[in-house]
Amino acid sequence: MAVRGTIGLCLLAAMCEGFDLQAAGVAAAGIAAEFRPTPAQLGSFFSASTLGLFFGAIAGGRLSDRVGRKLVLVASIALFGLCSVLTAFAWDIPSLAWARLLTGLGLGGALPNLVALTAESAEAHRRHASVAFVYSGNPFGGAIASLVSLLVVGAHWRWIFLTGGIAPLLLAPIMAVWLRESEAAARPTPGPTRAGALSILREGRAPWTLWLWSSFFLGLLTLYLLLNWLPTLLHDAGMTHTQAAAAQIGFNVGGALAGLAMGQLLEGPLRRQSILVTFIALPALMLLLAKAPPDWMLLGSIVFLLGCAVIASQAFLYAQAPSGYPTLIRGVGVGAAVAVGRLGSIVGPKLGGALKAAGHGTSQLLLDVLPLVILGSLCALMLARKSPRSVP
Repeated sequence: MAVRGTIGLCLLAAMCEGFDLQAAGVAAAGIAAEFRPTPAQLGSFFSASTLGLFFGAIAGGRLSDRVGRKLVLVASIALFGLCSVLTAFAWDIPSLAWARLLTGLGLGGALPNLVALTAESAEAHRRHASVAFVYSGNPFGGAIASLVSLLVVGAHWRWIFLTGGIAPLLLAPIMAVWLRESEAAARPTPGPTRAGALSILREGRAPWTLWLWSSFFLGLLTLYLLLNWLPTLLHDAGMTHTQAAAAQIGFNVGGALAGLAMGQLLEGPLRRQSILVTFIALPALMLLLAKAPPDWMLLGSIVFLLGCAVIASQAFLYAQAPSGYPTLIRGVGVGAAVAVGRLGSIVGPKLGGALKAAGHGTSQLLLDVLPLVILGSLCALMLARKSPRSVP
């Protein structure tokens, strides 16, 4: 029961994180109407959270190996909840950017600890399924944020950040009381009490770690390019605002369901087949979306399936990340992988913007990034082939 409670609380935290990660995009129209930012200022607003995520993931993972997963996780959730509320009271673009930077620090510190704590709390034969289950909360939270975009008019954009902040602030004290530290992290570990960050590259872990980093970088580059630019690309392809928003919800919901399914498949006899299908389907669906005629039903269906492939691939990566590191360095190992992925999440939207500014249409833009998607799939397949046995 304690294990289920821990995983359930981690799922709720992941949903809060998923909502907040997409809150800026949902609120962008209202922010632009009120403050009239330049494109550079709006870009700084969007990138501030991601920059915070990068540093938060590194610091959160490292700290959790020293003081425990629970303390860092609860503090991170409280931080991003508080700063999300503060975002709602911003008075100009610079104050918005600073609030999002601090929000990103909390978001970045939370995610690697959600993954590590779930992996260490779950039964050995359910670790992959449990991590994928918790990660699925992220796209479910994103789907809620997309739904909010249909219900909240632009002038009321502050309510989006208030909602995204109050929920984790309510959750943090509950987690402080009821969340249990994983036995693995709480158990004294033989040997040195501190392990340097470079230990994730020692004892034969370097090749696997580099495959993990490459997969995370390219995977999140693809995911965030789609999250940021898909509504615009679909609108350019002839969809109305409502149809594009509905397709975005389908992308998130389909992804969340596929993430849940991937977790179950990773624990069963179809593990290899499910990984292979996922990473073949991902570039194939990108190509199909680029070549599809402008029919909104067909485009919506492809986007739904693309969401399934993208999020299932992420569920696989997050499920794999803890398996290659012992408890003493699991926090820093997962944190480093998440941080490298966040670099990809910065590059993806900027790459989409650069291609769009160069005059590339929807089809050409998707074809331009297709080689990176293929390379990411190859890296992930190599990661799966080289994966070590899960360590305690």
